[in-house]
Amino acid sequence: MDRLRVAVVGAGRWAQRAHVPGWQRDERVEVVALVDTDADVLADAGRRFGIGRLTTDYRELLDDPSIDVIDVATANTAHFEVSEAAIEAGKHVLCEKPVHRDYRETRRLAEAARAKGLKTKLGFTFRYAPAVRYAKSLIDAGFIGTPYVFNGFEQNSQWIDPATPMRQVDPDADPAVLATSSIEGYGAPIIDIMHWWADAGLTSVVGTMRNFVPERVVRATGRSQRLNIDDGDMWICEFDGGMLGSIQSSYVTVGNLPGIEARFYGSEGALIVRLVEEAGICQTIRTATKDDVEFVEREIPREFFPPGGDSAEDWDSLFYANLCADFTTELLDGGDVNQGDFAQGALVQETVNAFEASFRRRAWVDFPLADDVAGDVA
Repeated sequence: MDRLRVAVVGAGRWAQRAHVPGWQRDERVEVVALVDTDADVLADAGRRFGIGRLTTDYRELLDDPSIDVIDVATANTAHFEVSEAAIEAGKHVLCEKPVHRDYRETRRLAEAARAKGLKTKLGFTFRYAPAVRYAKSLIDAGFIGTPYVFNGFEQNSQWIDPATPMRQVDPDADPAVLATSSIEGYGAPIIDIMHWWADAGLTSVVGTMRNFVPERVVRATGRSQRLNIDDGDMWICEFDGGMLGSIQSSYVTVGNLPGIEARFYGSEGALIVRLVEEAGICQTIRTATKDDVEFVEREIPREFFPPGGDSAEDWDSLFYANLCADFTTELLDGGDVNQGDFAQGALVQETVNAFEASFRRRAWVDFPLADDVAGDVA
């Protein structure tokens, strides 16, 4: 192949902000079809992006041999169904997170895709930030030395105001049981970066969750009601080789969006990547060494940006353009490289499930998860 033909399933806000523009920015890609169950949203998106093939049923596209990639940008509840059907039809798949709340189901899809010679990718947007990619290159080159400590933060104040409408994740949820929310929807990107940078086996976790704002306006009804969900959490992780990690995620902590910060400390150096829009810049990287301990900002080399991209660009368009370009290169090159795939998604989801199990049991939980533990929280 020298060109990819992509169908985007789900034409809502995030598809229009990130997915479709990300694909269309790459001259090697053509977005040939859009799918959405809302005919009005679908028509508006088709006009906006100049896409003529529109359908409300993604199944109509699965037997089309000219379509190479199915991009799943639907609501979470449809991620697994569409991804599974696309893989069964022989399509490469990009899917927003999570593929499934049970990491074992995500892993099963990863194995099914691999058996068919297909590639998959998760919407881990922040992994593809130029600053994060540059940091990974420094880590791989030995800048950190022996890793000691990773600190990850996903902080924003998107729902600190209880009047801000929120989608009710599960209308039938037991109000007496605190449900995962922030750590699963917002913590996943920083967990992904932790695993990617550490490149070591996770061995055990412990932590807790909180519901700081109990009464919220529900988007579907416009009324305030009790939503017993995790809107703040903190976790400690142990890795093979002795490295320690910590994760904090919340959407009631004051700060700008997207609000991710990753810190990595080792025997030779340290680095801090901050993906927060400040003074018109969406990302920074600062480094220090054991011989020069004051952190200084580094310029991010051009090779880590998409064509025409810079740090003054909106974070979603910049980072997602890199994601789409990375997947395009992986597919057109035809080699074995496939970063941030469904197997990585399964690892991140298993970590989330381990965090939840630790909170439920009020104890350290071993990793990988035992089947009985996984069954309790999946």
